[in-house]
Amino acid sequence: MPHEIVKEELSVLARAIDRLDASAPATAPSETAVVEELEHLRDTLREGAKTEDRGALLQQWDRQSALLRQLRSAERPPEVDTASPYFAHLRLREDDAEQDILLGKTTRLLPELPIVDWRNAPISRVFYRYRQGEEYEEEIAGRVRTGVVAARRAVTIRDRRLQRIEAPEGVFHADGAEPDGWRRLAIERPRLAGGEGAALRAHEVAAGQHGRLRSGMPGFHRRADKHLPDIASLIDPAQFDLITRPSSGFVVIRGTAGSGKTTVALHRIAYLAYEEPAVDSSDTLVIVFSSALRDYVSHVLPALNVTRVQVRTFHEWAAEQCRRLFPRLPRQIREHVPAVVHRLKLHPALRVALERQVARAPGPPTAEQVIDDWASVLTHADPLSEVLAREAPDAFTPEQIRQACAWSRDRHDELAAWWGGEPGITAELDEEDEPLLLRAWQLRGGALPGRGGRTLRYRHIAIDEVQDFSPLEVQVLLDCLDERRSITLAGDTQQHIVDAGGFTSWADFLADLGLEGTAVSTLSVSYRCTGEIATFARGVLGDLAADEPPPLTVRSGPPVELFRFTDHGACVAWLADALKELVAQEPLASVAVLTASRELSALYHRGLATSEVPRLRHVQHQEFTFTPGVDVTEIEQVKGLEYDYVVLVEVSTSHYPDTPAARRRLHVGATRAVHQLWLTSVGTPAVPVRTASAG
Repeated sequence: MPHEIVKEELSVLARAIDRLDASAPATAPSETAVVEELEHLRDTLREGAKTEDRGALLQQWDRQSALLRQLRSAERPPEVDTASPYFAHLRLREDDAEQDILLGKTTRLLPELPIVDWRNAPISRVFYRYRQGEEYEEEIAGRVRTGVVAARRAVTIRDRRLQRIEAPEGVFHADGAEPDGWRRLAIERPRLAGGEGAALRAHEVAAGQHGRLRSGMPGFHRRADKHLPDIASLIDPAQFDLITRPSSGFVVIRGTAGSGKTTVALHRIAYLAYEEPAVDSSDTLVIVFSSALRDYVSHVLPALNVTRVQVRTFHEWAAEQCRRLFPRLPRQIREHVPAVVHRLKLHPALRVALERQVARAPGPPTAEQVIDDWASVLTHADPLSEVLAREAPDAFTPEQIRQACAWSRDRHDELAAWWGGEPGITAELDEEDEPLLLRAWQLRGGALPGRGGRTLRYRHIAIDEVQDFSPLEVQVLLDCLDERRSITLAGDTQQHIVDAGGFTSWADFLADLGLEGTAVSTLSVSYRCTGEIATFARGVLGDLAADEPPPLTVRSGPPVELFRFTDHGACVAWLADALKELVAQEPLASVAVLTASRELSALYHRGLATSEVPRLRHVQHQEFTFTPGVDVTEIEQVKGLEYDYVVLVEVSTSHYPDTPAARRRLHVGATRAVHQLWLTSVGTPAVPVRTASAG
């Protein structure tokens, strides 16, 4: 005979389905009669109704139209999916009385078996916060309820059939091969374990070295403050060769995730500063892709005893220069830009269009002339079409160019009205306008002016994650170098997530910059990820993988596992239990729960917060603390960072279709993990990986 728990859950499901079938929701009000009445009124008005009747007919038209709008806009509660009506069963005991509550994705108050929405029903907090056998005390519907959790079970229901039960007493799985149709699984519950501090590294200056980098690396130690996750404990020969290259000229570094590109770029600055102390000054500039990377690098360099170097995102740097050079332009940045405009302004052909504009329209190197150059390129479709037809004939259709130029003309008209002081007019720039303006200044007047009448020149520039910058942005920086032309470019085409940026390959990128023939050095050892994670990440890339042979790894770890669920609520409950256990066992562990969208991040953060997961943070604008705990955020925000543990949420085909952009994005998320990687999916999984036991 089946176990008592199995019989009980089969009975609960049968009763729930019977009551759902018996209490089907009332049919939504039909629009048919209202539409027919409107058509009748329209025909009457068209056929020449009497003058004295038209007023009354128009009033009827207005009433029926309002009713139709109300019917179409009214929010109707979602119906319970009878194929999978709930994912959890909670039994509460209060004053010797028991109550069964089912958790699902929508609320349906069935007699004696209410189904509640896990996201907003107050009673669901008991399921997420307490375990079976624990006493609870929660304020629900204005009164404090106390009792004991008599049963807390996760269930998997598909096509109205109970397939799996997870309870403290055991895991039960429907199995037609067994005499009673059920099998009790002897499995160990999946755990995140063994990786605490894998991503926690802090630089410790060895005695007698005065903090300067010499032929080897100073020692390292672990600490709770995780500001230095990427520093490798040893510099390998390939990295050391790049670090110690001569100070003049170009160093271009490519390498897979975790191969030490950022480490090399920053240690190269420390090495150059050791050889020439003047390098450690504001004349050295580190440009990074995001504010999170800026914060990370800003803590790495002082640990290398480099304290005066500027560390900026490109937008921060470019905005500062534009405020200085173009004081009449607005400082507000526009948040929403049409995709075609965004892509056009980042396209490498815009550099050629600016060059043609400057050659065609002689003028002084003034801010007013540069603004005119910038506006002329973006607002005149014919000359822009000529450049694009020659430089990138398949990049934009004629209609897309016309649309982009029309949008830019409208924005320029707003700017002119704003300059003219028209009331109620606001003006904004696009973030992509900044490099265009700076490049136009360089073409018109040569070098950018610095402060105090000096020319803006840098002794050394390092650009990290260069694959996500446009060639025009990099060109602006190149032309700010002094005569030594000392620059370090570090990047990985496999982590390219800004598709509009114009980066397609190293060869094309360097050609766009006029640097054909520049040697690209490859780092072939991945120090961050285990062999299991690196193999999975490479499999995600498929034919996009750029490394032949695959990169080497230096250690192995737990397998990459995929856990499938019927609902996000079930996934949240399961994940909350695992995270609470991990935080209790490994208080210094760093965990990233990564999603594909802000909406999913908010959903999972809210669910995990309801479950009272300790040290939980919702990172929305790259405000990382770099301390132990659980960060919930989107993949784009953690680019360049690393964690002991990573959970990639909802790796389904709806969020990660089989496109190059989605595959690179998933690759970036996976390679943030140092020790262990989990994946979850409610929809159809987008990745080929062994499915582990879960909901």
